[in-house]
Amino acid sequence: MTPGEVLDQSFYDRDPREVAVDLLGCYLVHESPEGVASGVIVETEAYLCAEDPACHAYKGMTMRNRTIFKGPGLAYVYLIYGRYSLVNVNCEEEGKGSAVLIRALEPLEGRDLMAERRGRPDLCTGPSKLTQALGIEMAHDAHDLTSQPLTVRHGAPPEGEIVATTRIGISRGAELPYRYLVLGEPNVSVRPKVISARGLARSGQGRSGFARSRP
Repeated sequence: MTPGEVLDQSFYDRDPREVAVDLLGCYLVHESPEGVASGVIVETEAYLCAEDPACHAYKGMTMRNRTIFKGPGLAYVYLIYGRYSLVNVNCEEEGKGSAVLIRALEPLEGRDLMAERRGRPDLCTGPSKLTQALGIEMAHDAHDLTSQPLTVRHGAPPEGEIVATTRIGISRGAELPYRYLVLGEPNVSVRPKVISARGLARSGQGRSGFARSRP
């Protein structure tokens, strides 16, 4: 598997639910001084600005969340528990405040480097694990994902079935079916307990809806 061209800004300027599905099968690549580390995106989670109580933009702009309002194609990186970084991709126009959390990767290039950083065999089976494995830190907050060293690149649609399920690790809005993953993929963070929609298909960069079922 070889990553394709870098996704351009227009890819992200859409409903985050559509972006979340279309990111599955794409590549997250970090070209750090220590070496290149990358993985295929196999799990994502969408957050919908003011209408979503779990979204960081829900209660308006603060110093902590200001990056999420800066427009499509930027990395929104924040800490949880004051220690672990998570990486999101901003969606929609500036001021909107929506994003997609990258939750899990299938490790690809730089496995030895990832293992050294993690110190454990499970490399990218969760949002904080993958940032540690790829060396993504708070310094990458507001980084333009269309430029090196941190990029998202085109990849083929997943061979496995794409499904929607409820979100995890949050106290509000957990019942919303905005988590998307490749069913049966061993690197997803948590297997779905309830499948809300099956047979979803990537829509490319079109704007004709999200999470469309295959005929």
